[in-house]
Amino acid sequence: MEPIQIVFLIGAALVVVSAVMVVTRRNLIHAALYLILTLFGVAVIFVLLQAYYWAVIQVVVYIGAIAILIIMAIMVTRDVTGETVEPFNRNLIGAALLGVMAAGVLIWSLSDWPGFSALAPAAETGEIVVQDLGVQLFSAEGYLLPTILASVLLLAALIAAIRIAFPNETEEDN
Repeated sequence: MEPIQIVFLIGAALVVVSAVMVVTRRNLIHAALYLILTLFGVAVIFVLLQAYYWAVIQVVVYIGAIAILIIMAIMVTRDVTGETVEPFNRNLIGAALLGVMAAGVLIWSLSDWPGFSALAPAAETGEIVVQDLGVQLFSAEGYLLPTILASVLLLAALIAAIRIAFPNETEEDN
């Protein structure tokens, strides 16, 4: 077997197993995290198919926006899990210290990398680049349909997150 086939099989197995875990988990946070893993596996398959635009959209739109909105909606509605959660616990100071230490180690380890202090190359005139991007995103020959679909999908996710976070009074009475 070729290496690309092995990567595909691993990605496909990741998608199938994590998708099953999404629908079988009772904890909503765990289900949302498995959803992120499923969407990442789909992005890997898009990369293998050389559909790089769709892989980026998969990561940015689905993982970066929708899955995070779902997790935030779950976190806003704490009573979904039926557990009372303290806003702060005894591990707060340790977690903050560990986060600062991890950031320090990351900055220290990247300080020798030449790209860490490099300046971005001078871009062309900004007006032309932005105009070309706008034409590509909103022209029928470019990415108009994917752009509209992504915006509608993000709007639907936002509405769903608001709906989950603030249920109607009639639903609370039942």
